[in-house]
Amino acid sequence: MVNLGLIGLGKMGLSHLAILNTHPSAKLIGVCDSASYLCNILHKYSGIKVFSSYREMLDDKSLDGVIVATPSRSHGEIVREALLRGLHVFCEKPFCLNVAEGSSLAELADRKGVVNQVGYHHRFVEAFKEAKRLLDAQALGRLHHVRVEAYGPVVLRPKGATWRSKGSEGGGCLYDYACHAIDLVNYLVGRPDAVSGTVLNRVFSRDVDDEVYATLHFADGMTGMIAANWSDDSLRRMSTQVTLWGTNGRMVVDRQELKTYIRAAAGSAGVAKEGWEVRYTTDFHSDVWYYLRGEEYSAQLDYFLRCIVEGRRDNISSFASAVQTDCVVSAMLQDARDTWRPVDSAPRGPAQSRTQSGGLLSQVTAALK
Repeated sequence: MVNLGLIGLGKMGLSHLAILNTHPSAKLIGVCDSASYLCNILHKYSGIKVFSSYREMLDDKSLDGVIVATPSRSHGEIVREALLRGLHVFCEKPFCLNVAEGSSLAELADRKGVVNQVGYHHRFVEAFKEAKRLLDAQALGRLHHVRVEAYGPVVLRPKGATWRSKGSEGGGCLYDYACHAIDLVNYLVGRPDAVSGTVLNRVFSRDVDDEVYATLHFADGMTGMIAANWSDDSLRRMSTQVTLWGTNGRMVVDRQELKTYIRAAAGSAGVAKEGWEVRYTTDFHSDVWYYLRGEEYSAQLDYFLRCIVEGRRDNISSFASAVQTDCVVSAMLQDARDTWRPVDSAPRGPAQSRTQSGGLLSQVTAALK
């Protein structure tokens, strides 16, 4: 039995609480949150020990590990305290708001020899796992472009402030939806080497971005695009889709299905069917003991617990992998702050001669004068 403590009783904290309370290998020793009323009600009806100080809970000698589900800004401090006590740590995403801090924690976890995991649950969606298998088998040949999109209805009107509406707390679409999209790119094809054209746009929020767009650049010449918007109520819940193009074909994957198009005689026999093939989530579905919001949420915690029980350290969603996502986020923030370059309304040289040839561009240019 793995004895765990839970820090943070927000949306994800309560989800983890429900899942862990049903896991046959987990025992929830205590919970910690600043909301005393919530803690008191939980203790009254469940008997679980509650703490107002996470350090006091971490000092409990019976703990084997902790789940950190607090606002992003506090992750670094809490995770470090847990690691120093030799505890296994599962931390919600994004990992850290500072790349240097995240790297330091990943190194500390490695030195301590403890299981460390970040809650990028898309890595536990069976359709994405199958996409990873096909890509590793080079079913698409040499990849040359990837596009990842994440849309959903989180902020649909101006509203009061919460930690998610403050950039200093790690709020905004970039730290929420876009982080999942970036991590999926890192998981499927590797981390991009550079970003450009980053747009962080506000729709309803005052202090953080509601939509994110950027171009990704890879060392081997592959390019990518990311689009994320948490102010899109055309969808009932978060929807994430990845499309990849390679010399052997194309792949489109989301939580519901995996579509592949493999060119004839592409040399991928036995890996993927030639032409179009569509497989659905039911073809990959892996049963979990408890279903809440999606089997991937239970699957990721089960994986964390199995790593502890089996003494495994090769976690597929480790602190080190999460730092790679933080690196891309940092680059996007820097890129978004760069000065805009205005489009010259009177091009010179060969381009100017083309605009004067009577085309649409020349008409627009004339109208701007």
